[in-house]
Amino acid sequence: MLKVADNSGAKLLQVIHIFGGSRRKFGYLGDILNCVVKEASPNGQVAESEIVKVILVRAKKEHKREDGSYVRFSENAGVLIDNAKDKNPRGTRIFGPIAREIRDRGFTKIASMAVEVV
Repeated sequence: MLKVADNSGAKLLQVIHIFGGSRRKFGYLGDILNCVVKEASPNGQVAESEIVKVILVRAKKEHKREDGSYVRFSENAGVLIDNAKDKNPRGTRIFGPIAREIRDRGFTKIASMAVEVV
């Protein structure tokens, strides 16, 4: 289950697939996921039980960086995107901090909209 870090109207997501292989069990920072919207606001862009593509921007599991440091967050959160090729977010605002790995993976628009890049 993921929280949503943008204003697309979704509130809670359930992961149903992790792109990048048929036997992948875990998603890490910057991974693209297929999710089902479990909770949504009634006047948002997305509806409940809609299948959406999401990029994971915050993860509880620590991630080791090139310089030897680790980064981890207090929750699992994602941002809804149009599709994997365009990498454009569906919302117009990003809430909370996001990891620097998001920008390194080519999601520069999400990184520029974020309040803080850790």
